[in-house]
Amino acid sequence: MNTIVCRHAVLTLAALLAGCAPSLRVMTFNVRYASDEAPNAWSERRPVMIGLIQHLHPDLIGTQELLQRQGDDLVAGLPHYRWFGRDRRGGHTDEHMGIFYRPDRLRIVEHGDFWLSETPEVIGSMSWGTDLARMANWAIFETRHQPSRRFLFVDTHLPHRDQDADARRRAADLIVARLPRIAKGLPVILAGDMNAIPSSSAYATLSAALSDAREQAKIRRGPENTFHDFTGIPDRRIDYLFLRGVHATEVETSTIHQGATYPSDHFPVWAKLKFDRKASEPPAGGK
Repeated sequence: MNTIVCRHAVLTLAALLAGCAPSLRVMTFNVRYASDEAPNAWSERRPVMIGLIQHLHPDLIGTQELLQRQGDDLVAGLPHYRWFGRDRRGGHTDEHMGIFYRPDRLRIVEHGDFWLSETPEVIGSMSWGTDLARMANWAIFETRHQPSRRFLFVDTHLPHRDQDADARRRAADLIVARLPRIAKGLPVILAGDMNAIPSSSAYATLSAALSDAREQAKIRRGPENTFHDFTGIPDRRIDYLFLRGVHATEVETSTIHQGATYPSDHFPVWAKLKFDRKASEPPAGGK
């Protein structure tokens, strides 16, 4: 009888621990580059964006179009966060795929970047007829939960013009092809403004290799479409979180604004993620 009771207790404890598996709050957000021109000047948008991030309190944010002064302004207003990344020309004068994270929740193990071109290691390189250099910024993070977990986070921004459909597909192919090299078997979170609707070939490439968080989540809040051009009325879905080794339990497209002021011309996509059962097992010899 004692053996049966002990075995039941062990099983119950295991079930409780599984239910308390570490979760992550992750967001992708095209923040729209800083401009001093009314009516959507950065000085007006900044406090609204800070309030939005405070409300959603993500652990990790992949941004697009971020200028250095925006990143510094956001960290000044959100002292629990840090950010990193170089811009698409390899410095800090242009737009960044800036990754924000909470160091009390996550630790950077390794990070890097590559360009969406036929020569991914060449800084600022362009291919396939694009008019701007495009890139991906990435990091392997370790959670500060007990037990800790490691995962790969990739942040990107695909070409934007109508004539760039083939370039978007090729960029998606490149990202998918490079994931095994940098993920090394770890769970993957890909965030970005893909400039691609769900019926596009770029989306088909990404969704064949990874799961679309919004399609996966049982709880979905906010509109499906994400780009609204400062109108508050979104007309297409181009911002995504794609996953492997983690799954979304909740997804929200946040429409937070203040009066007529929106933090960006895109709505951010926020998700609460759980590690898949196999992925949530500690690595051999790990913590």
